[in-house]
Amino acid sequence: MNHDLAAEIHRRAEQDQAARCVAANTRDGREMCRIDAENTAWLKQVIAEHGWPGVALVGAQGAEEAWLLAQHADLAPTFQRQALELLKAAVAAGDASPRQLAYLTDRVLVAAGEPQVYGTQYTDDPDGSNLRLQPVADPDRLDERRAAMGLEPAADYDQRMRGH
Repeated sequence: MNHDLAAEIHRRAEQDQAARCVAANTRDGREMCRIDAENTAWLKQVIAEHGWPGVALVGAQGAEEAWLLAQHADLAPTFQRQALELLKAAVAAGDASPRQLAYLTDRVLVAAGEPQVYGTQYTDDPDGSNLRLQPVADPDRLDERRAAMGLEPAADYDQRMRGH
């Protein structure tokens, strides 16, 4: 395991989350976008050097935090799609979580204007009101697909998203 790389991923994930708290509280996402861009450029370099930072390379926490950085690479959709392909291979090899794959799959699909598969992505109005699920393909089988990826039922997730 690469402990130095895991530590840097952790530092960047903490910055990511802090910037999201500021953006949520102030409705100003400029710092969040700056950190996302820096983290994306850094993660591209890590992937070029090491491949996908999965459990074997950076441990379970590092793998989770690397996924988080890829999940928030919205300003680089081509890279995000590349990360998705690498994550698929990592999940197939047992080196990453199916849950991570579900979230990144949905994120990439929604960014491309397509319906999501696992119902993980929500949107709201600019003032933070009107939280709603982004469109989902085949909603009648949503919970079946979610369960296959280790996700809770959609109704439970919806309640959690709404803070209930």
